[in-house]
Amino acid sequence: MAKESGAQAAPRTLAEVLRSWPADRLGRLLRERPDLATPAPHDSAQLASRAATRASVSRALDQLTHGELLVLDALVIAGQTTPEGLSALVRVSDVRSTAVSDALAHLENLALCWRAPEGLRPLTTIAELLVGTDGTSGLRPIGPDPRPSDAIAADLEAVSTEARALLAHVVAAGGTGRTQAARTIGDPAEARTPVEELLARGLLVPAGSGTVVVPGEVGLALHGGRTTDEPVDVTPELATGSRDPKLVARAAAGAAFELTRRVELLLDRWGTHPPAALRTGGLGVRDLKAASTLLGVEAGEAALIIEVCFAAGLLATGTTADEVDAWLPTEAFDAWSTLGSAPRWVRLAGAWLASPRTPALVGTRDSGGKAINALAPELSSGLQAQTRRAALEEIAALPEGDVLATGTGVPSLVARIRWLRPRRPTSRDAQVAASVTEAGMLGFAGLGAVPAYARALLHGDAEEAVRLLDPLLPQPVDHLLVQADLTAVAPGPLTSEISRALHLLADVESRGGATVYRFGKDSLRRAFDAGWSATEVHAYLEGLSRTPLPQPLTYLVDDVARTFGTVRVGHAESFLRADDEGALTELMHHPKAASLRLRRIAPTVIVSDTPLDVLLPRLRELGAAPVVEAADGTVGVARADIQRARLPRTPRAVATRETARNEARINAVVSAIRAGDAAREIGAARPREATSPTAALAALREAVEARSTVLIGYVDNHGSTSERMVDPRRVEGGQLTAYDHRSDDVRTFAVHRITVVQPTAP
Repeated sequence: MAKESGAQAAPRTLAEVLRSWPADRLGRLLRERPDLATPAPHDSAQLASRAATRASVSRALDQLTHGELLVLDALVIAGQTTPEGLSALVRVSDVRSTAVSDALAHLENLALCWRAPEGLRPLTTIAELLVGTDGTSGLRPIGPDPRPSDAIAADLEAVSTEARALLAHVVAAGGTGRTQAARTIGDPAEARTPVEELLARGLLVPAGSGTVVVPGEVGLALHGGRTTDEPVDVTPELATGSRDPKLVARAAAGAAFELTRRVELLLDRWGTHPPAALRTGGLGVRDLKAASTLLGVEAGEAALIIEVCFAAGLLATGTTADEVDAWLPTEAFDAWSTLGSAPRWVRLAGAWLASPRTPALVGTRDSGGKAINALAPELSSGLQAQTRRAALEEIAALPEGDVLATGTGVPSLVARIRWLRPRRPTSRDAQVAASVTEAGMLGFAGLGAVPAYARALLHGDAEEAVRLLDPLLPQPVDHLLVQADLTAVAPGPLTSEISRALHLLADVESRGGATVYRFGKDSLRRAFDAGWSATEVHAYLEGLSRTPLPQPLTYLVDDVARTFGTVRVGHAESFLRADDEGALTELMHHPKAASLRLRRIAPTVIVSDTPLDVLLPRLRELGAAPVVEAADGTVGVARADIQRARLPRTPRAVATRETARNEARINAVVSAIRAGDAAREIGAARPREATSPTAALAALREAVEARSTVLIGYVDNHGSTSERMVDPRRVEGGQLTAYDHRSDDVRTFAVHRITVVQPTAP
């Protein structure tokens, strides 16, 4: 707290304390309690009022450690005390002797307490919010006229064992109890029950309607004169092991590369075959399972990858060409695909780090027994991003070479986060464990540690993260080794363009240090469906392969090309036409063709009453490779067009631009509060006299000419009156144009709404 001069009276209220703070300390308060800055308070009085509201205090308490909560609890019980008296109420180990003073300084910086002439004072709202909080004493605050401690000790010695046990039970239950028929008597000798005995000695106090309470000083005496049984400065330690940092970095970088590869593979697929969006906005279970199969991962990891795509702005709901709501890649995915592997990962990991989504809950059931789907709107938590960052920062703070121990590391991290953020522990515990698992899947951690590139991203330096990650990732290759068994080996990760093309021409058979692709009839038909010709396939593979193309592959391409497109499908409801009569004859006599209701009307023409969109996939199931014939006789390509969704919102930036904008906003709010304080001081020093519009115009024009600052009282559209310090620039048409010190901007004011115009000191 800022030091006061000897002639200046000590501040009595929180508003006076805030008014005495320097700008940097006020800015720190607004950064740590950002809800106080929106909208900008008029002055320190409004800031103090807002800081004392129940909702704001509750959010501030969520930021406190278990030790700080214990110190604050002791201050609430004491009511008003000195720092020395507060230190006597709590236990401190030999680990950190400054624990109480450090905690008290943090509580003051958060405006949860302040130093009045009578001593340290907590906000009155805190007492009710701390009741029932796990880990606090549960004692009631000490009243203004407490009984002497020696008198309480004598009464505790004099009561019976039953009465002492009852009193301890009431204290453990929060200091409040109920009794049916207890007499209030003055002589303990007349007591017939333990309750009457305690009431007679003042160890219980009636509170009306059969309720009795334990005075704060009595509860404190039962606790041995201290509010805590445990030291306030002993933080749970992490269970750790040791690993080579280089091994940690390589393991994490491998997972990071796999993430970027799987995101590209998934969204490439969904660009042509998008899954439908549920009416509730989520992704269906079947579509999640299909994505899991496509990516070669468990359903939980597939859900995580999908949620990361959504958080990064690469995936959104859109409307397909068939007017169906579906999950589609956004235009941002096309830009993301042009980046290198390291910038790709930074974009994804940064989005996950800031995301409130909880992918770990996918597949579980809500309180109503309903299964929770991936991408469901309700799959969010206000604590998730904060808990995720807190867990990763604790792991990142480990010395180089230390990692979370296998088995015991995660439980120790859960216990540590519970101590650092003890409020709402049930939800946080699960989120901490899930954050560690997800970090390992995404390459943010490896083998129980956070590598250097992830630490850089954790601290907001995206460029440094890219620089450190890039050398750890495998360099892309632009060639294959085609083999005689219709397989091709990619000796490393392929470039984005080659990888997309090869996924069209072949199927992945195995992955590892080298990826093995297999060519087959179905994969080549997939390429022909996309518009490739046999000549283009031959030329592409010859240019890509470092080995000569084997004859089996050449023959396979030519064989599929000869049968591809020999049957043309049109509307009759549908018709089939082919120059090869044998192909139609074979199709007519196929054992599974009866349901298609085919009828031959010419040697080279067959018609069917089956709709074209049904007939086409059924013919492919029978082994045919038809192409669609347009009305003018030209051949169309039966392929799915790439579809995109509009980006619904701007993805959260990973770099420090957001931080810079937030700092500028905080500085503006501090300036507005200071301007409001100055206006209040001027208004208090001079009598306020209402003015007419004519007098206001004259005074404002005089201020314009003198280039002076004035204090105006202004009534806004909602009828609220505020005082503003302004520098009048122009008065015209019933409007005042002036620089407003509070908003740090040039504003326009209606003159008829100005109630007061007062000049200020130069």
